[in-house]
Amino acid sequence: MDESLEEDDSSMVLRCIAISLSRISSNDAKAIQFSCFSASWVYSKVVLLGVSFLESERRYGLWYTDAIDLLKHLLLNFAKDRRRGYWTLRLSIDLEHLGLVNESLSVAENGLDDPWVRAGSRISLQRRVLRLGRPPRRWKVPSYSESVKRKIPEVHVQGRPLNCKTGTKSRFYGEDGEQCGVEQLALQYYAGEDGGGWHGVHSESGIWLTVFGLLMWDVIFSDVPNVFLTRFQMSPLDLDTDYFYEARKSVMEQLLSKIHEGMAEEILITSWESHFGTSCRGVNWNRHSLSELRAVVTCIGSRCLTTICRHLAQDYRSWSSGMPDLLLWRFHSDYSGEAKLVEVKGPRDRLSEQQRAWLLFFMDSGFNAEVCRVNPPVYK
Repeated sequence: MDESLEEDDSSMVLRCIAISLSRISSNDAKAIQFSCFSASWVYSKVVLLGVSFLESERRYGLWYTDAIDLLKHLLLNFAKDRRRGYWTLRLSIDLEHLGLVNESLSVAENGLDDPWVRAGSRISLQRRVLRLGRPPRRWKVPSYSESVKRKIPEVHVQGRPLNCKTGTKSRFYGEDGEQCGVEQLALQYYAGEDGGGWHGVHSESGIWLTVFGLLMWDVIFSDVPNVFLTRFQMSPLDLDTDYFYEARKSVMEQLLSKIHEGMAEEILITSWESHFGTSCRGVNWNRHSLSELRAVVTCIGSRCLTTICRHLAQDYRSWSSGMPDLLLWRFHSDYSGEAKLVEVKGPRDRLSEQQRAWLLFFMDSGFNAEVCRVNPPVYK
């Protein structure tokens, strides 16, 4: 399939799609933690590549219709799959492109009733419903309207640009005169007096997954049947599923209670010293020092840290990406501080729905979260 796409061999691509479609079966039942090893799951990946190919050939109306049929087939045959949100969103968008606005709206509305539609895909569908469902199509305003429309706080930083070409990553001159990206420029701003004198790192999801892995180590590697089949696994097979939390709920909640009671730093130190260098999914031993992680855990605070850990434990796959670029912290005393989360955007960048979902979640959880927009100076 990949070779056919690279060579733009339409006939072979269509043949691969047809073969894969014929071999997908809703009866290819496996335990949820093993579903990605099933033949149907592999064939679904081929079909999704086919959807992208057909959408790119949208000048041919029939092929665009075929893309819609493929998405409907995937949704019909994979009733319990985290990809349903992405598929539903693509289906709604494609239907709108064909002028089938009412059907597009219905697909988006029905998708919001699907428990497997989560995180950024859910936010995207909510925003589509609000946009497409204006009167006279819909007169009732959805209950989530105000939540989705909330404004995320923004700060604006000016920088001297190095390049302004569309399609290239924005580069600026930092305060030290050296070239840097928008994230490094934002870190310099926040470290200064005008920005609040924060310490910080540009890590996106990295530091959060490291903290989660270290705090949840004993839970991740607890004795649960059929989730560790070899000694070389970096995580249990069910980590990306709902069953990860459900199968360990009792021990998980006991650990979360300890974190909520202020024992996170002690757990972190013990885990670091006991397991340093051992491979664990999400944990990067080289990128962050123990002292840095201790500072982060202290400044985040027990309540917010407990909320994040529970959120990741309940739905690791949906929420392990798209976290804000910067994690900032500063101490008020030796034992207390505060943290801030910042998504950095350059002159031509926009928030993805997954990033928006994370920022709204952090705001709801009591975090100080904002967007930092880096722009070149405006000359009058």
